[in-house]
Amino acid sequence: MTRQEISDEVWAVLEPLMPVPVGRSRPWTDHRLAVEGMAWKYRTGAPWRDVPERFGKWNSIYKRFARWAEDGTWEKLLAEVPSDQRPERSA
Repeated sequence: MTRQEISDEVWAVLEPLMPVPVGRSRPWTDHRLAVEGMAWKYRTGAPWRDVPERFGKWNSIYKRFARWAEDGTWEKLLAEVPSDQRPERSA
């Protein structure tokens, strides 16, 4: 088993809030895997291109991150994460 970036408890809250593709677009790869890749990137401070392949293609993860930032998905998701599960921010 590999280390998870996001706990099962937090994922249980986020999963039902994940956007679904509309129209005739290609289906997205697994949301959890992509979000884990995003979390890995921000936890490590690495460039997008260095996101490990186990999370999927880095450019697909980045595009999804950017789309969600633009359409307000992140604000909706983060508002649902329990405060005791949020990482502490350093000053």
